[in-house]
Amino acid sequence: MGELIVIGYDDVDVADRAFDTVRELQRDYVVHLNGLAVVEVDEDGQTHVDSDSRAVGAGTATGAVWGAIFGMLFLVPGLGLLTGAALGGLVGRLSRSGIDDQFRQQVGDLLKPGTAAVVIMASKVSDDKFTAAMHQHGGTVLKTSLSDEDEKELAEQLAGLQ
Repeated sequence: MGELIVIGYDDVDVADRAFDTVRELQRDYVVHLNGLAVVEVDEDGQTHVDSDSRAVGAGTATGAVWGAIFGMLFLVPGLGLLTGAALGGLVGRLSRSGIDDQFRQQVGDLLKPGTAAVVIMASKVSDDKFTAAMHQHGGTVLKTSLSDEDEKELAEQLAGLQ
């Protein structure tokens, strides 16, 4: 079972520090990352993404799922390559897998100009240790789950679209 965690911050510097904490938690085996990024919305409303692929041991399938989820949450350019029925099928699949319209709306509500969020996709999280380490940064936490089967099916769908 994969966890998708989005932690919103009013201060970009705090989000960057939280991002660093998550990387430390990965090194300490508190969390096993499949994806990690900081998403910042500047004062002009432009979205900027900073990810650290070195912190993530994702395979091709997990990378494809991470990209799809990220695109659906933040409408990252490049997802536009998927059109028509293919995009509709992928959106429908994400909705059935736990990433529904309400979750996407909540993520969107977190990210206003001048704010940032740490986005974490993890296959394993030691909740008590993770929560204790992240508490120092505060923030608004949103969380949803993806089953292993959902992740596999999403990756297969993406592979078929490319």
